[in-house]
Amino acid sequence: MTPLTVTDAAKALREGTTTSVALTEAAIGAADARDPEIGTYLARFDEYALERAAQADAELARGEDRGPLHGIPFGVKDILAMAEGPTTAQSLILDRTWGAGKDAPVVSRMKAAGAVITGKTTTMEFACGMPDASKPFPVPRNPWNPETWPGGSSSGTGSGVAAGMFLAGLGTDTGGSIRIPAAFCGVSGLMPTFGRVPKSGCVPLGYSLDHIGPLARSARDCAAVLEILAGLHESDPDCVDAPFTAPEFTGDLSGMRIGVVREHHFPDGSDPALAPSFDAALAVLAEQGATLVETELPYWHEMITADMITMGCEALAYHRTDLLSRWPDYFVATRAMMATGALYSGADYVQAQRVRRVAQDALAGLFETVDVIACPTASAGAPKVEDLAGPDGQPDVGALFSLVHTPYWDSVGNPVLAVPMGFTGDGLPLSLSLAGPAFGEAAILRAGDALQQSTDWHLRVPQPVAEGVA
Repeated sequence: MTPLTVTDAAKALREGTTTSVALTEAAIGAADARDPEIGTYLARFDEYALERAAQADAELARGEDRGPLHGIPFGVKDILAMAEGPTTAQSLILDRTWGAGKDAPVVSRMKAAGAVITGKTTTMEFACGMPDASKPFPVPRNPWNPETWPGGSSSGTGSGVAAGMFLAGLGTDTGGSIRIPAAFCGVSGLMPTFGRVPKSGCVPLGYSLDHIGPLARSARDCAAVLEILAGLHESDPDCVDAPFTAPEFTGDLSGMRIGVVREHHFPDGSDPALAPSFDAALAVLAEQGATLVETELPYWHEMITADMITMGCEALAYHRTDLLSRWPDYFVATRAMMATGALYSGADYVQAQRVRRVAQDALAGLFETVDVIACPTASAGAPKVEDLAGPDGQPDVGALFSLVHTPYWDSVGNPVLAVPMGFTGDGLPLSLSLAGPAFGEAAILRAGDALQQSTDWHLRVPQPVAEGVA
């Protein structure tokens, strides 16, 4: 029986009831069975992973314990440099020598912690855009229903955790790309505070928006990964000296004030199961001692607009030369998004940054009255891949973001945890977002863990994975 969570697997490794090699072999078996169908990997490192797993078992047997990720199968999104293979960003554009032979700081930290990296996972091109079957890359699909999308852009990391191909992995988030796959795939995903985790060694999308963080089964697992990822690295000028220590996970939320946000999160087209699932999750948090307070988020529309303006302008700054010379080689949705950056003026960009600061200040004031903010991550389950196109047959990013409520938090840079909270009538996962003040990851992880101590949504698995797991 293979453990589902990092926490359980780490315990089993130390009790001697499993080995890293056994965990890795199970992960490879899951990839053999499902990867051809759901497109989790761009590159698999089976032989390397088994060697690392054997090394981890030998070290643990000698009493050399590197921590909770030691010997744990782990996936890495393919916009992060890793010495063992090329970084493609799922694109024909990126020079294959980019980052060659080097590890991004976050990858280096995972290796030092003993994680067994099983491969590089699928994304959307340059961590934006939408699936494009016309290019020679897998179209990622959702293990809960392969007709549906696992979410972007950390598609493979979300689907891989859900399908048992690794127990945790790295994603990135510029407009929601950790939290959307977590929501659609029924796993937990943490976007840390901007600057807490170094983002150097990552192909940039939005210089002032990009976050790197974990996807895993549980909030507790995400905390274990964040302990390794967080902390100053001089290669990233935005990174701050803010290491992270996981809080005690007692399940007791006495004294915690949770602001409940409903405005803008229940639009037309919301799934009928959304409201009762949200209310049930809130009731569990209240039962654990939290006080619920209805509240509203300041500058909601302005922050979504600021995220889109900032992302478009900063992406264009990086891609301008290639867009001019290799336009057809980009995915349709990627070049459309990046081209919007040319429609904004310098004044538009500067004004977006000014408004971001105003909203950050207003939100900091709100967090003087509440400790955590709760809202749905998305208003529906995963859409069908074929429905991602608009009436003209081109990817319809706007329709997607009308039902996904993530960009606000990238604009302000606060930490957000997405955790499962139920299912639609079609059996697709629904997700709760828990946001905190800047560098307030401990509070949102405590709240997420308290929910998961009283529910098992995060332990539900797609049926093909359900056989043979603990």
